Amino acid sequence: MSSPAGFSESSLGALHRLRERREINTVILRYVDVPGVLVADIEGNLTHDELVEALPSDEPRLVVHELSFASPEGMRKNVPLLIFWMPPDAGGQEETYMAVYAALKEFLAEVHVHLTARRPEQLEYRRLVALAG
Repeated sequence: MSSPAGFSESSLGALHRLRERREINTVILRYVDVPGVLVADIEGNLTHDELVEALPSDEPRLVVHELSFASPEGMRKNVPLLIFWMPPDAGGQEETYMAVYAALKEFLAEVHVHLTARRPEQLEYRRLVALAG
């Protein structure tokens, strides 16, 4: 599949590293100075708490995160999530991110859990586990 438009080389590289290697579990993308181009804002191995803390209260982000948890049977699971972080204070930026969110869904066809979160409690760990379950 071809690379989606609107992604910098660094953001595509970060997504590739997330897919192919295990040393990172999170890529957080944002728009910067170049209109219409997303860059990797954070690329790292974040705990759930660190992920929630890394999200700004007044700006949107697109997040790809590998959620690790134990199934009810005790099996370890790692499930990729695609999160559209759109806090209420981001005002007016939703449309800008929506098109690239749709492109990212298509580009990351192996990610089956997609969600939009507007408040940190919508990213509560048990809720994410239930969605990924």
